[in-house]
Amino acid sequence: MKYIFNLALLLFIIGNISAVDTESYEFIDHLLSITVPGSPEIFEDAVIFSASSQYRRVGIAFAHEGFSKVHWFRKLMVPREIISADTEKSNGPNIRYVDSGVLFHTLNIPLDVSEIAYRLIIDGLWTIDPHNPAKQIDLQSGLEYSVVAVPKIKRDDQFQTNDSGRITFTFNGPPGETVTVAGSFNSWDPFMYQLREAAPGAYSLTLSLPPGQYHYVFYHRGQRILDPVNNQKMYTREGLAASEILVN
Repeated sequence: MKYIFNLALLLFIIGNISAVDTESYEFIDHLLSITVPGSPEIFEDAVIFSASSQYRRVGIAFAHEGFSKVHWFRKLMVPREIISADTEKSNGPNIRYVDSGVLFHTLNIPLDVSEIAYRLIIDGLWTIDPHNPAKQIDLQSGLEYSVVAVPKIKRDDQFQTNDSGRITFTFNGPPGETVTVAGSFNSWDPFMYQLREAAPGAYSLTLSLPPGQYHYVFYHRGQRILDPVNNQKMYTREGLAASEILVN
């Protein structure tokens, strides 16, 4: 029954996406394990912040962004099976999504950072995280902010762009097939960019991209696949894993 609930929640969150990465199921399963708000949790390369859904609105701002941008928490809705007289007549369980009591926000751990400093805005008031005892004081402003220690992530040297901003995507698989790449650089269109098979089973595509940070995945046989030679990844707002690159 837990599998049915998890699958239903995943489909509820990602909408009409036909192929999902298996890591999305792990991400959703971890979110489902959060029953009460607490201290920030590290899940692989991401941090999950939580707050009570009794608040009308909760946001978070980070020191590495200069506290200039507020990211708003989302309500964690969980599936519950409704038992009624019509349940036996239906073809499957009658599932309703209910408020778990938790608001959450996920942050992909920035590169070369060992500590994340942040402040919350709860119902319009700036404050430290009430569930995180770790805090520091800015000596210049006198303001308190919450901190969380994170594993330091370094960029994978196997995957880089050259000085002109040209980046080559490579994929190895069975010969004679169709492989495409989609990402934040093309509005996640899975059909726009098709890799060419330069040798049997060796597919590649070179694109010129403006400087910036991009997220992407490969599509092969209808499946959404992370780049196996790039260990930098992030999670989208929908909880889907994607590979990450930085074009200089």
